Amino acid sequence: MSKKFSDLTEQEILALAISSEEEDSRIYGDFADGLKTDFPATSKMFLEMQAEESEHRRMLIEQYRQRFGEHIPLIRRQDVRGFIRHRPIWMVRPMGIEAVRKHAETIEAENCHFYELAVTRVTDASTRKLLGDLAVAERKHADLAENLESKHLTPETRDAETEANRRLFVLQVVQPGLAGLMDGSVSTLAPVFAAAFAARNSPYAFKVGLAASIGAGISMAFAEALSDDGSMTGRGKPVLRGIVCGLMTAAGGIGHTLPFLIHNFIHAMIVAVIVVFFELFAISYIRNRYMDTPFLSAAFQVVVGGMLVFAAGILIGSS
Repeated sequence: MSKKFSDLTEQEILALAISSEEEDSRIYGDFADGLKTDFPATSKMFLEMQAEESEHRRMLIEQYRQRFGEHIPLIRRQDVRGFIRHRPIWMVRPMGIEAVRKHAETIEAENCHFYELAVTRVTDASTRKLLGDLAVAERKHADLAENLESKHLTPETRDAETEANRRLFVLQVVQPGLAGLMDGSVSTLAPVFAAAFAARNSPYAFKVGLAASIGAGISMAFAEALSDDGSMTGRGKPVLRGIVCGLMTAAGGIGHTLPFLIHNFIHAMIVAVIVVFFELFAISYIRNRYMDTPFLSAAFQVVVGGMLVFAAGILIGSS
């Protein structure tokens, strides 16, 4: 059971402040460690904030010893009502730069409010002064976290971190998603259109396409998730990559399968061919947008491969 803040004694308030500063110091250390490879400038800022939080903790401990002695009870944020429960940092790696900045902003805003409220609950003059000073310091930290990108990074550093963030997004989301979309859109063409031309029956072609799309999605999801754990390549969490790849694979196959819900076979085929064209265009655009492949080159490669598979499906189905 958590305790109301209004029920805390001055000794408990100081003990809570000490444990909070220690926790924040370690959080900022985790931030700095997680960002040092891809975002060194921001990592350095969090190291500086970590040092300041450690100094706050030292000041609070000194004040506590003067008033209450050597033993400091362990009182944590989760023991008191009203504090935000943050997900442990070690559970959210790899860290996104924007998520880290938002997390830091939330922590500092909460700390500032805590110290401002604590001042009203303490009667000792020296303790009130210390808590008031820390409220001012945490307010500065809150401003720093809020404006971390716009005020405290040079344009060159900001551009470098933006590019690093983009590179991570490409590695962790775009690449597995694109691989899945290409596999689902191209590899399922043959079975779907082979079944369609063999049976000339829309419901039958739809069932074959749905089975092929879902099967390919499951297969690609496991293949991507088991390819590597991301620790050396920087490609992120394998489960996330597997989910993205699997969903995009299934989506790529289902896209040209859905038209076969149309009962008229000829109409269904016309719509399916149009959908295939848009799928190949989307793949070409993504390769151009995120993989720096010239659009015409990407379109040629994708269209040639897709048409070959498409033709194979028609030939097999018509034979």
